[in-house]
Parts: sequence; structure tokens; C-alpha cells
Amino acid sequence: MCAPSASPLASFNPVNAARPAAGVRLCTLAEIADPGAKGFRFRAEARLFAGFVVRTGAKVMGYVDSCPHAGWPLAALDDRYLTRDARHILCAGHGALFTLDGACVTGPCLGDHLAAWPVELRGDAVFTA
Repeated sequence: MCAPSASPLASFNPVNAARPAAGVRLCTLAEIADPGAKGFRFRAEARLFAGFVVRTGAKVMGYVDSCPHAGWPLAALDDRYLTRDARHILCAGHGALFTLDGACVTGPCLGDHLAAWPVELRGDAVFTA
């Protein structure tokens, strides 16, 4: 069993100018597999914001694309955030598993949570909230 991490990157959370404001249209719901996930990248000058949206049925949840243990992106390949059975979010860096609600259930970040990125469904489209 791994203890919760104390990585300084896990608590580093500066205001990111590249993080999109509320109301930005991300995609249609149909563009995300069910269940599935889709990543998004935004740039503002030298800053980059990376987030992803997980879909289960008509429910969408957004997360900052950053491992709470090490600070690196979760997916090694575009949009490959979920395990093959689509039951967990996978950190490709060290194999940590998160519930679809963002709670780490195994790995060096046990007990931590993914940082939420507020999103909402409006009609058939996903928007930042």
C-alpha cells in the first residue's frame, strides 16, 4: 500500500492565464465515447492549460490533466485517459487508478483527488462552467 504523496508539485496551483473562462464550447457530447474521455489544450502566451472530460451516459465530469502525485499529464496518448474496461482513470506515468469521480484508489497518490475542471452539458454540447 502506498502512502499519500507529499510532492510539492501536487500542491502547486498558480492562477493559469490559459485556463478557459466559463462558457467556452468544448465539443459535442457525441464526440466523446460512452464511456470515454477527451482531452483539451489551451494556450495563452507562454502558459498552457490541459484538461479532460469524462463521459458516462449523459453525465460529464472535467478534470485538470495533471497527476496529483507528480504533476505530469495523465495520458500518454491523446484521449487515452480511461482503463480498457472504462471503469477508472489511469495515470500512464506510474499506473495510479482513479474512480471516474476523481478519487485515487491505488498508487502513490492514494487518497488524493484529481483537480476538478468545471464543465457542463448544454443541449448536446459540453461547455466550461
